[in-house]
Amino acid sequence: MDVRHERFVRSALDTEETAEMARVDALADALGAHLEAQAEQIDLVHIHRARSSAVQSIVAALLREHLGFSEEVVLTPQDGLVTQARPDFVYSLGPGRGIIAEVERGGTTANNHDLKDLWKTHIASDAQHLFLIVPNANWNEAGTAREHPYHRVLSRLGTFFGNPRREIDVVSLHVFGYGREA
Repeated sequence: MDVRHERFVRSALDTEETAEMARVDALADALGAHLEAQAEQIDLVHIHRARSSAVQSIVAALLREHLGFSEEVVLTPQDGLVTQARPDFVYSLGPGRGIIAEVERGGTTANNHDLKDLWKTHIASDAQHLFLIVPNANWNEAGTAREHPYHRVLSRLGTFFGNPRREIDVVSLHVFGYGREA
């Protein structure tokens, strides 16, 4: 039962973004505490061949019912882009400002869901922050870890923060790791 949390923030923030980060960080702290409190329940449903919706329903209890996130809302269409992006959860911080929250499981890195979620946040005109909830490990039939998505996500997505040349239009990324690691 090892809940992990890593935070990435763009290298330069304006005054409004700095103030906004206090709200985003408070929501992230609440999510981290909820994941920690539900760690045993998450471990019971995060097993080989389980449905990803099992973990998502545990996370949804906090995001939707306690923090005020909306579930599966179609994002505002982008000029020139044909997309019907519908993240797992969305939170409005104000007009044109918000957080996308995505719960991933088996395809986190194998199917590049982490990169797709970051891209979705990047092109969304009404979201500047991403909460990405991923497994610390995914299991095979023998019960051993076949991959460790959390660490891989940190190295892949962390490269888009901290250096102005590589940064994209996402203010912050909070990556949460759930489930046992070994």
